[in-house]
Amino acid sequence: MVTRRTVLAGLGSAALVGCHTASKTRDARSVTLVVDGASHVDGAGVKLRKMLGGRALPMLDPFLMLDEFKSDDERDFIAGFPSHPHRGFETVTFMLEGAIAHKDSVGNRGLIEGNGVQWMTAGKGIVHSEMPSASPSGSNWGYQLWVNLPAKLKMQAPRYQELKASDFPSIDVDDARARVIIGKLGNTTGPIDGIATQPLVIDAIIPAGGRFRARVPREHACFVQLAQGACAIGDTILTNRALAVLENDDIVDVHSDGGARLLVFAGAPIGEPVARRGPFVMNTDAELDQAYADYRSGRLVGS
Repeated sequence: MVTRRTVLAGLGSAALVGCHTASKTRDARSVTLVVDGASHVDGAGVKLRKMLGGRALPMLDPFLMLDEFKSDDERDFIAGFPSHPHRGFETVTFMLEGAIAHKDSVGNRGLIEGNGVQWMTAGKGIVHSEMPSASPSGSNWGYQLWVNLPAKLKMQAPRYQELKASDFPSIDVDDARARVIIGKLGNTTGPIDGIATQPLVIDAIIPAGGRFRARVPREHACFVQLAQGACAIGDTILTNRALAVLENDDIVDVHSDGGARLLVFAGAPIGEPVARRGPFVMNTDAELDQAYADYRSGRLVGS
């Protein structure tokens, strides 16, 4: 479900129901679109909420997809994502609760646990599996983001960057505590590197009555995924783990009366044609046909 909201022009205070009232930062990004997410089933029967990559928001260059998986019922996730291929883009897995074990056809394996992140560059091809498990309380909760690659890098060698929670620097920003996953926030740089779209990804926790601000390159596409609580961005209130697309400007400025956790994503648009089908994202249909042919013949990995 998608909601379009009119954003009021001007500066000054805004009366926000259920959210912190504060003056608007000059050059702050306003919300242009709010997506509430659509129910979806993927893999071997994993129940998801599709935030980006569905009808409401097909893509936001360079971001192709964002799925949320969240359940306290193992039947919703335990079948997982058995062996499947990828080519031409990057997958990013954020675990908040529980874990996902992964392994691939060339011998790599690992475990992404609570507050850990895996940034996988599929490049020319990888075949892997992702199998969820529950936390001690029985829950599994996380997000998977797909990030496009420019044509010149779609056939690069695949690689993993997998980090645990303690690998990410945390800093105080305004009233919030923020983990820098990738990119630079103030003088702090996240540990994930070498990503073509120069992304900024921040995991921010805002206390009750608090505020969080981050500077984002004006030309970068930007969206915010609310993970917990409620918050206000300009004149728009986010609840129920909604996603907000922000207009181009310099500052992300978020307020919360009752407290909130959110993920901030920004990245440089690629501006190239996008051809996508199933697990492959290329520039043309002919390249997609070749990807499927390579997979069927066993040439996808190492081709």
